[in-house]
Amino acid sequence: MTQDPANTLKVAHQAFDYFTSGLATGEWQAFLDMLTEDFTFWFPMGKFHGLNEGKERAQEFLQYVSESFSSGITLTSVDRVTSNETTVVFEFRDEGLLLGQPYKNRVAVSFDVCGNKICSYREYFGSDGKSY
Repeated sequence: MTQDPANTLKVAHQAFDYFTSGLATGEWQAFLDMLTEDFTFWFPMGKFHGLNEGKERAQEFLQYVSESFSSGITLTSVDRVTSNETTVVFEFRDEGLLLGQPYKNRVAVSFDVCGNKICSYREYFGSDGKSY
């Protein structure tokens, strides 16, 4: 299936806006509404490590994120956006309190776009939590 790269970028930017708003506020419904029913996500560690399937699992994950960062996570910069016909990768920096401890990170998230929805998400990070 051929997709319009401009639409892919538009959909991914909207999803990223909803995603970062969810990180800051804990309100995830707008982001969840953009996910396909067969949505999958990959996370690099912890209880959600590896491949996860379905919107319900995504909702559990996002609730876990909000509980771990009860005061929210603040996006401090978007360093790079890279895209092709179906995938958009956002590289950014964020900070907050993780379980009450100072947290700073460099993160890359990848959204796969199917039509006007997000069908897959992958997250990559690797900071020591104290510096960029």
